Amino acid sequence: MRDVLVIEDDHYIVELVSIHLTDMDCTVKVELDGRSGLNEALNGDYDLIVLDVMLPSMDGLDVCRRLRAEKINTPILMLTAKSEEIDKVLGLETGADDYITKPFSIREFSARVKAIFRRSEMNDEKDVDGEEEVIQVENLLIDVNRHKVLLSNKQVELTRKEFDLLLLMAKNPGRVYSRIDLLNQVWGYNYDGYEHTVNSHINRLRSKIETDLNNPEYILTSWGVGYKFNDAL
Repeated sequence: MRDVLVIEDDHYIVELVSIHLTDMDCTVKVELDGRSGLNEALNGDYDLIVLDVMLPSMDGLDVCRRLRAEKINTPILMLTAKSEEIDKVLGLETGADDYITKPFSIREFSARVKAIFRRSEMNDEKDVDGEEEVIQVENLLIDVNRHKVLLSNKQVELTRKEFDLLLLMAKNPGRVYSRIDLLNQVWGYNYDGYEHTVNSHINRLRSKIETDLNNPEYILTSWGVGYKFNDAL
């Protein structure tokens, strides 16, 4: 049984997602505005937060920022009625794990939720198994168990997805990953048309770890194919 917090003011969507989350063996708590949702998320213990962007009292982007600033690492699936790329990028930059645009199909919603749960289970298993603790390449250090990245001994603040992307490629230097590969392995799903999500994350990751964006040192582009971690370092 998993506990899910739904912060959404549209009663129809609340009812719809609650029914399907219950079918996935989840217990559901609902908050109808941003401020009460934030308080519940800060004080509760949840496996997933489903968070609408447009909310009364405090919008979902601010809720997400506050939660991440308070080191609440619960996975967040953002719902947005806006289709513009900038809104999706903003949601991911604030620390959301994934987003889905209204109107959405229940099949897609369920797939996203299940993918998030699978990733959480895999991360829990890695922590128990004691996977390799540190990966160091040049001035870049990845502390796997602490989910921490240092660049020239200074901590780099990465979102969960940015960290997962970096770790996957750093563990397999030289291997080229297509955008579909990365969607499958980091996001846990494969949907045509979502490759731009990978591009946005790679660009933000590079902006945080690369000294020269025109000549990246760590994350390289394989033109026409995808991305790889530099195996010449």
